[in-house]
Amino acid sequence: MLNNRLQATDYRPEISVQKNYGQLPQVDCYPGQINQVLMSVLSNALDAIDGYWLEAGTPKGPEKGAERPLISLSAQAFVDTVQITIADNGPGMPDEVKARLYDPFFTTKPVGQGTGLGLAMSYQIIAKHGGTLQCRSQLGQGAQFVISLPN
Repeated sequence: MLNNRLQATDYRPEISVQKNYGQLPQVDCYPGQINQVLMSVLSNALDAIDGYWLEAGTPKGPEKGAERPLISLSAQAFVDTVQITIADNGPGMPDEVKARLYDPFFTTKPVGQGTGLGLAMSYQIIAKHGGTLQCRSQLGQGAQFVISLPN
């Protein structure tokens, strides 16, 4: 559903997607809700990369270099959890933003482009499944969201 957002634009090359899925057990969950979480996190990663390249103002890419835009997806099983990681090489975020990520109606997007509900709802969905949703990010270093669900 997001494939068209991966295509090259006037200001950035095509976004590459790396996939690394291990052998996963079945997880007792509501698949539609988990899909909603994955779509929300992926959509935010795409928005971050687009904004990063657009701000650079050149098809050559962000000032930190001409590295290609990338989203990495991985899933692996542990003894009692399944972990899904979605990472991007976008701009990353400062601690002040990370502290409010799951607050309802908090958004870093321009007016009219975000409701601030995607990550708040995602957090609640994962918590209702007995899991966790964590963000690891540093400014200039991209972002990584880790979804852990009990198996």
